[in-house]
Amino acid sequence: MSSLAASVIAVGATGCSTTTDTGAIGVDRNQLLVVSDQQVQQLSKQAFQQEIAAARAKGLLDTNPAQLARLQKISQRLIAQTGAYRSDARQWSWEVHVIKSNELNAHVLPGGKIVFYSGIIDRLNLTDAEIAAIMGHEMAHALREHTRERLSRDVATQTGIGIAASVLGLSQGQAQLAGLAGDLGISRPNSRTQETEADLMGLELMARAGYDPNAAVSLWRKMQSAGGRGEPPQFLSTHPVSSTRIATIQSLLPRVMPLYQQSRYR
Repeated sequence: MSSLAASVIAVGATGCSTTTDTGAIGVDRNQLLVVSDQQVQQLSKQAFQQEIAAARAKGLLDTNPAQLARLQKISQRLIAQTGAYRSDARQWSWEVHVIKSNELNAHVLPGGKIVFYSGIIDRLNLTDAEIAAIMGHEMAHALREHTRERLSRDVATQTGIGIAASVLGLSQGQAQLAGLAGDLGISRPNSRTQETEADLMGLELMARAGYDPNAAVSLWRKMQSAGGRGEPPQFLSTHPVSSTRIATIQSLLPRVMPLYQQSRYR
């Protein structure tokens, strides 16, 4: 049992590092990274190609040239600021696409593939600065390699549960309970940590790019209104509740406003 347990502990001990510099906002946390970047990039490329191919086949890809051009312009300003966190990020193969959909959604896949759903822009009537807040947040997930971190954590967690089940003779139900406990006690809190990091880094990126950071507050108020009263308790959610998120952003505005005021884009 001790040798098996040691092998799991070794995974965590040897795989901890950080993927980004701290930037002005001060994001500094070691991450469990036992899955290789190459593996994540391969999976990401496949997912991106499938998503784009499906949208193109349905005639939903980049149907509004003006909207696409707007997003591309915003992305160019944000990409130019990524060196604050990663020196290699400006050389990523960045792409921007818009999928025609009523869904309130957007994401940036590892390696710099930016996808917005038109619904989030149209339904929330977003300003350029509010779009920059979303895009900066999602870009931060990619810069920080949060997908790689989540996959690494899942590998380590499932390995630990599997060893416990076989060594301690847990029943299937007990093993599932252990898995649920791991999800609530490990995966979800870390996901909230990732979301907060993305908020902080995104705030800095948009400020450096000359977009008023106060727009991040107005954005999340719009998202809060769109969500109504259906938000789950924070301890069961992978995202901070809107009120917590807004309060955190407001507390950081004094630190990023000088970056905004000094931006050459203003």
